[in-house]
Amino acid sequence: MFAVIRTGGKQYRVHPGDKIVVEKLAGNAGDKVTLGDVLLAGEGSDFRNLEGLTVDAEIVAQAKGDKVTVFKKRRRHNYRRKKGHRQQHTILKIVSIGGAKKAAKEAANTAADAPEAKAPAPAKGKGKAASKSSDAPATVNAQPTENPAPANEAQANPPAQSVDAPPKAAKNKPVDKPTAKTPSTKNAAPAKAAAKKAPKGK
Repeated sequence: MFAVIRTGGKQYRVHPGDKIVVEKLAGNAGDKVTLGDVLLAGEGSDFRNLEGLTVDAEIVAQAKGDKVTVFKKRRRHNYRRKKGHRQQHTILKIVSIGGAKKAAKEAANTAADAPEAKAPAPAKGKGKAASKSSDAPATVNAQPTENPAPANEAQANPPAQSVDAPPKAAKNKPVDKPTAKTPSTKNAAPAKAAAKKAPKGK
């Protein structure tokens, strides 16, 4: 059986077991690849229906093609450009032709035809009891505590006192003692008064 597939803008005629070199495909060596763009398939002179036909392949390796030299020149302009290029390729091994999508469709059809498993219905008695218990209001047995919360914040957070520190004695205000009045220097003469000299006779 053969098939004509298209990948990377090119067409390839393949048989099961063939190895072909195509344009780079994403994947690592050993990964499975499904080629769905099948243009023709058949065996001998008999052609098969292409609806749902796929080609299964396996990546053998990721390789590069031969080096191609790109040389550009413009005469009388001193223009020379030289570059090299190696095209990246993927080596594929054709595993089988056709049947992948059909098998998937058959599996989907069998899953759809199978009766859906019904969830078990809850017991009547248990369901009613659960609904009654959920409808009844919840009761809380509250008991008063021995130490109720203080009325103000000062009672709630008293200042901490160290155990070792002795209690502070109350400070007595000093008694005002009478002090000796110092003589006022408001009307006193200056300490160093300049003595008036008598005028000298001529």
